[in-house]
Amino acid sequence: MTGLIAAHRARLRRRALLVGLLGLGALASVLLDLVSGPSGLPLGQVIGALAGAEDVPRAAQVIVWQVRLPVALMALLVGAALSVSGAEMQTVLDNPLAEPFTLGVSASAALGAGVAIVLGLSLPGLPAIWGVSANAFLFALGALGLLQMASALRGGGTEVVILLGIAVNFTAAAVLALVQFVASPDALQQLVFWTMGSLTNARWQGIWLVAAVLALCLPFSVAAAWRLTALRLGAEQARGFGVDVERLRRWTLVRVSLLAAAAVSMVGVIGFVGLAGPHIARLAVGEDHRFLLPASLFTGALLMSLASVASKLLVPGILLPVGIVTSLVGLPVFFLLVLRRGGRA
Repeated sequence: MTGLIAAHRARLRRRALLVGLLGLGALASVLLDLVSGPSGLPLGQVIGALAGAEDVPRAAQVIVWQVRLPVALMALLVGAALSVSGAEMQTVLDNPLAEPFTLGVSASAALGAGVAIVLGLSLPGLPAIWGVSANAFLFALGALGLLQMASALRGGGTEVVILLGIAVNFTAAAVLALVQFVASPDALQQLVFWTMGSLTNARWQGIWLVAAVLALCLPFSVAAAWRLTALRLGAEQARGFGVDVERLRRWTLVRVSLLAAAAVSMVGVIGFVGLAGPHIARLAVGEDHRFLLPASLFTGALLMSLASVASKLLVPGILLPVGIVTSLVGLPVFFLLVLRRGGRA
């Protein structure tokens, strides 16, 4: 018995160490994001600008604080939000492919953006600069609201939620195609660029919004960690442990709705991160959500930060949309992970 306890504690220490290493990797990727770019700022100048050193040239301070830091922080926060929402969604829906991109959230956000860009319809009273993001947020929230309603229906299990998510995805894509068909060339170009996913329009107000949503949702996610772990054993087993499975699913989808809507509305359609981030975290720390949730957060942040770096370096002189990078670079990695596990996602 003493040996089993010691082995269990050793596993916990190893998982905590891996979570810490993922966190350090995410921070290192932010520094890499800050030093990469056409200006070629050395690491010393970047750190000096962040620390407010007086010997750093004014141009370097402007580049770091007004250009690169907002993009780097937005990448970090969006990756964290998408990965955590994907981890929780995969657990409560018991589906390894569940994530905001596959369940219609991204398509709905793109539809909201299209309505604002092409038709000029957005919330009244908002500055024009926030119209697209506000519409994307509301439409994404509405899509997950439908999933929330489906989960609350009598007899509406995970299969109903997944099928409804697929239906929402195709419906939003069809309506978006109609919006694109009637769009002017300029509006169509703006919409296509938005749907590719981009960090170039990162603003401090948007950063604070995503950070606030993360700060609001994460404590509830951590508090539900043991119930989510129990749910991985099966709904009946979780009920045997005293878990109110329906309530857990309902409130988890509320958190997922806020996280995914906030992330997608700020940067556009970003695939892969919410799907692969949790799977990579599971390979590292297992199914215990006390470790899986923070590991997913750091893994998503790391993936998104590295995608931001790659978007600047893959094609010299051209800044690629980060959504393209996450798909082109990330999906082959995900396929390798699936094959490594023998096809068990």
